[in-house]
Amino acid sequence: MELLLYGHSGEPVLLLPTSRGRFFQAEDFGLIGAIADRVQSGRYVIVCPDSVDEESWFNTSVHPHDRIARHQEWEQYLLNEVVPLLMSRSTGGRLTLAGCSFGGFHTYNVGLRHPHVFRRLISMGGKFETDEFLDGHQDNDVYFHSATQWLPNVHDNSQLAALQRVEMVLAVGEHDFCRPSNEHLSSLLWKKDIGNQLAIWQGGNHDWPVWREMIQQYLPW
Repeated sequence: MELLLYGHSGEPVLLLPTSRGRFFQAEDFGLIGAIADRVQSGRYVIVCPDSVDEESWFNTSVHPHDRIARHQEWEQYLLNEVVPLLMSRSTGGRLTLAGCSFGGFHTYNVGLRHPHVFRRLISMGGKFETDEFLDGHQDNDVYFHSATQWLPNVHDNSQLAALQRVEMVLAVGEHDFCRPSNEHLSSLLWKKDIGNQLAIWQGGNHDWPVWREMIQQYLPW
C-alpha cells in the first residue's frame, strides 16, 4: 500500500480519498495546496493513504459479504499501520479523520466505529447510506458498517460517552445531492445527544472547489 505524508510537525490528520481514489488524489485536486501554508509552518502532519474501493464497495463481481470483508482489511490497515505512522510523525494533538465525498462516508463509517482512536471527524460532501453498494444484502457486518443502521440502536453509556467526546463536522453544499444524507445523519447523532456541526454551504455543490474552501475552514491555523 502506498501513501503520501506531508509536513514535519503538528497535529495529525488522516485524509481519505474519494470513491476509487488513489493516495495522490488530494494533492492532484488541490486539497493539500489549499492548506500548504499550514502544513509547511508545522501546524499539521497529513497522511493520504490509498484505497481499496475497487476491491470492496464497488466490486460487483463478488458477493456483498466479501466486499465488506475487503473493506474491513483496509480499515485494519488504517488503524494498525497508517495511524501509528502518522502519530509517530506528529507532535501531538487530536487525531483528525477527514475526507470528501466517498472519503466522507469512510470518515464516519470508520470514525464512529473507533471513537477512542479518532477525536475529530470531518466529512465534506459525504453520503452515509450503504444500500446501493451491497445489492440489498444484509448481515451483521453490513449492519455495523452502516452508521445510519446501527447508530439508532446504541444504548451503551460508555460507547455513547466516547462518541460524545468526538468533534464532528458534516459539511455539505446547499445544492449537493448528498445534503439529505448529511441532514439525516446529523439528526440521528443529535437523537443520541452526540453533538455535531451540520454546515450547509450556501450555493455549494458536490465538487472540488467547494471542498478546497471547506478544508481551509475546518483545518484552521
